Amino acid sequence: MIARGSLRSRLLGWLLISTAILGLIALTDTWFEARRTAQGVSDRVLAGSALAIAERVSVDLSGVIEVDIPYSALDMLASAAEDQVFYRVDGPDGFLTGYEGLASAPRPDGADTGFADGSFGEIRLRIATRYGQVSTGEDVLPFSVTVAESTRARDELARSILLRSALRMAGLAAGAALIVWITVTIALRPLDRLARTIATRAPDDLSPLRADIPSEVASPIEAMNSFMARLDGAVAALRNFTGNAGHQLRTPLATVRAQLALVARGGPDSRDGIAKAETALIRAERVLAQLLMLARIDAAAARRALPVTDIAAIARSTTAEAIPEATRFGHDLGFEGDEALQARADPVLCAELLTNLVDNAIRYAGPNATITVRAYPAPDGPVLEVEDDGPGLPADAIPRLIARQDLRTDAGQGTHGLGLAVVAEIARLFGASLDFAPAAEGKGHVIRCRFPALDAA
Repeated sequence: MIARGSLRSRLLGWLLISTAILGLIALTDTWFEARRTAQGVSDRVLAGSALAIAERVSVDLSGVIEVDIPYSALDMLASAAEDQVFYRVDGPDGFLTGYEGLASAPRPDGADTGFADGSFGEIRLRIATRYGQVSTGEDVLPFSVTVAESTRARDELARSILLRSALRMAGLAAGAALIVWITVTIALRPLDRLARTIATRAPDDLSPLRADIPSEVASPIEAMNSFMARLDGAVAALRNFTGNAGHQLRTPLATVRAQLALVARGGPDSRDGIAKAETALIRAERVLAQLLMLARIDAAAARRALPVTDIAAIARSTTAEAIPEATRFGHDLGFEGDEALQARADPVLCAELLTNLVDNAIRYAGPNATITVRAYPAPDGPVLEVEDDGPGLPADAIPRLIARQDLRTDAGQGTHGLGLAVVAEIARLFGASLDFAPAAEGKGHVIRCRFPALDAA
């Protein structure tokens, strides 16, 4: 597995990225707000200065407008940040005093003072114009007072507000990153403990993990436990397979070695030794085939859901294939059942299940037995059964013979436990149950495999 950075660093990275994006948005808004604030402050000072000058506008004895400029008002503007200050006074006939090239701000509707951005040469300005009237006694003369200052103070105020906001946001981001680092470190301690638990486990310990972990990590741990359970089952199946292989193949191979040794001596028992060696090899071949079938069952347990299969058709074909062997033993083998009977089962494994049941009946039912294979529906699910009227195996031997851990070899008859073990494993895979009971007529016994109903599968 390739590590792609710790969870802690990822959280911090995403926090810093999101904070930077939100910070840029906030700083942009702060900049415009700072500009509006600085402009509002500047406009109020300009309006006050223009009003102070307008109050000093008067009319002389000849009826001409005159103005006494209160330079203290202009000094108030210039003292803020060494801004340059300009003014202009206009009467009814035009320019009276000040900077003639200075533009006036237009008068807004319903207000005495107008504001505008402009320039004087290459100097950017904020302009305020106060509009008023002065009475001569006989007439009313309009006038305007325009005051402007360069925007240095306003820009510096906006930058100062922006800088302080940026510093505060940087401090908040650093504090949030520290809090996240500490919080994530504390929150990840259960995972660290879990990692130490896994690291100290024995290689063969596949038991479920038990740890105090956050709910967000519970699903991966459950998936890991499920995987370990499947792995434990696979390891157990491998142990069973190797145990069965060693147990079941040891005896026939030893027989082959002994008989071949007799053949090598060339004595009168050579022909009999060859026959016994051939019998042992046949038994070994059958045991190997059944062991491979057990391995296939273990592999099939991990595959997808079982398909719907016509088990009646499989029962008919299996019975037909076994008739020559049954005839060789002197048995009467037949089939009874429906034309079609469906159940969830793997077709190949279902045929193997029935083949083993029929083969056991043929070999152990006794001479001239009647063997019947049936496939029929039942209220709790479809049924496959094999019935014979021979003595068969003792009832108390059957549970031992279907367990992989207690397979045995009968010296006189050959291996029969492994065949029933295969049947039991296949039935378990299908979710079916096995019943072993005396036959209905009191002679012989019946082995019944009951499949789950389709609507319950």
